[in-house]
Amino acid sequence: MEIIWTKHATDRQKEWERKIRITRQEVEALLTVPEQVVPGDRGVLVAQERRGSGLLRVPFVDTEGGRKILTVYWTSKIQKYWRGE
Repeated sequence: MEIIWTKHATDRQKEWERKIRITRQEVEALLTVPEQVVPGDRGVLVAQERRGSGLLRVPFVDTEGGRKILTVYWTSKIQKYWRGE
């Protein structure tokens, strides 16, 4: 599966790497084997995994042959976004 990075997603990943060491490889691994995928707005899906005291969230859209990353962020609002198992 091809992973397509938008400029915005690349910029956000670099910001989070400086803040809490979220690497490009970590984001791609999450997209490849997500802990959980939940629906987002307007047909967007969000891959997410628990990381430290929060969630790493990667909104994306499926494209022909790959996944296009829209943005990358970490949040402490686990209860708001995590879906019960």
